[in-house]
Amino acid sequence: MITFLTIVQFLVSAALVGVILLQKSEGGGLTTGGSPSGLMSARGAADFLTRTTAILAGAFIVLSITLAVLAAGRHSTRIDASLQKQAPVAPPITAPLPSAPVDANAAAPVQVIQLGNQTAPAKK
Repeated sequence: MITFLTIVQFLVSAALVGVILLQKSEGGGLTTGGSPSGLMSARGAADFLTRTTAILAGAFIVLSITLAVLAAGRHSTRIDASLQKQAPVAPPITAPLPSAPVDANAAAPVQVIQLGNQTAPAKK
């Protein structure tokens, strides 16, 4: 059903584009030209291409709303968990981390003071 309506909507939209392109330009859209007996006159409103444009535009809107309602009805509210990522499990630590040997004769750590872009050891 949706495929058929999509094809019909495509045909309606192609016909709508064709009918719009066949129409004579009324002028006065963004320019100052145009005739006073334009689209709003009885003759302009009764024109075959104008009526055809209105009918095709209405059909396009009705088909768009119908397709949107049908597509919303087919939407599943169930969550697909088949692609859900599992957090990796870290292996347990069995051995203790190696520690640095302590040397009793090692010098005491030196405090470093930052001076602008230069560093210098602090004096005691």
